[in-house]
Amino acid sequence: MSALNTRVSLLALACAVSSYSAMAEDSSLTNPSISAVLDGYYQTGDRPLAERVEGFGLGETELALSANIDEMFYGKVTAVVESHDGETELNLEEAFIQTLAMPYGLSVRAGRFLSDLGYLNNQHLHTDAFTDRPAAYRAFLGGHYFDDGIRLNYVAPTDLYWTMGVEAFKGESLRATDEHGERDFDDVGVYTALTKIGGDIGIESSWQLGLSYLRNQNGQAYAEDEHEDEAADEEGHAEHSHSASYTGENTYIADFVYKWAPNGNYKYQNLTVSGEYFRVTDIFGMEPGHILEADHEDVSTDDYHQGWYVSSVYQFSPSWSAGIRYGQLDTNEIHEDHLDPQKLKESEVSLAWHSSHFSTVRLQYTHQTGTNFDGFEDDNIFTLQYVMSLGAHGAHQF
Repeated sequence: MSALNTRVSLLALACAVSSYSAMAEDSSLTNPSISAVLDGYYQTGDRPLAERVEGFGLGETELALSANIDEMFYGKVTAVVESHDGETELNLEEAFIQTLAMPYGLSVRAGRFLSDLGYLNNQHLHTDAFTDRPAAYRAFLGGHYFDDGIRLNYVAPTDLYWTMGVEAFKGESLRATDEHGERDFDDVGVYTALTKIGGDIGIESSWQLGLSYLRNQNGQAYAEDEHEDEAADEEGHAEHSHSASYTGENTYIADFVYKWAPNGNYKYQNLTVSGEYFRVTDIFGMEPGHILEADHEDVSTDDYHQGWYVSSVYQFSPSWSAGIRYGQLDTNEIHEDHLDPQKLKESEVSLAWHSSHFSTVRLQYTHQTGTNFDGFEDDNIFTLQYVMSLGAHGAHQF
């Protein structure tokens, strides 16, 4: 029955990949890079807002096709196969073109792609050093935010690496709750602006700092709807979705990363320290005909969500790495006429064995503590995961 529930035929996808391979034999076309990433796991418990559930399961099985279209354009398609509740889903995560030869350090990307917000978001999940994204990502960006839109990037001609970008997206996955389908959402709902600057410290160290801003035209929740949709919203948190669980009109992100390797050689030994802070403001708005503060004495337009994490990953030999990460999430829910704060804390330790650059087996321990957070209680969770890459495998992001 699960095959009947498959949204897109896997056979059709295989035929599509085969047809691209056949086209590549034409000398007038660039040979495409074709790859797949396999992700499987066993987990001893459930984590709030996370994709992985207790027991055996599959993470995202990624199928990718990319190539230079000609001397002016590059293109990429990434499909993700996922299994949830006995059903198999095939989702299109990336399908974009990007310019290759624009002057003055400019480039344009259009289609469906990962936003360049923050540090982790523009990286695929299989490149992470932990089994799940930090709680702040899971709460505010649905794990990793990809959408239909356009991006303009500029790389400045400076001694330090300095890039700036603006993006515009459809924004469906970041919309506030609309249980009754009565809201009139903007068609272009998300706008972002970001900048990153970085450089080297001698030959062994490098660093990068980033600031990002996201304007969500459809992100404010109406306080009157929150109480009515409380049960549906709590149920929705348990369902599989790449949508954000907590939204607001403005999101600010600050990120940093520091990397070190002896003599600049990352193959045998290296250290990465990174962290991000999220602040989501203007989370509750006024439904037409209502005054927010009058109806909800404890609710204010000054209320906000926030989250942060700090992580350190040390590769102490070519085949082994260990990581530690701590993160915290603070959110707010309206219940009747008052605001209930929620808090989630996660302390994580991971140990990974890398047979090669293409294969990883990871054991992770997570200690989670929650206060009023969707019914989740304090727990200790172990996850055993494998991540295997087949075919072409591009370099990872900084």
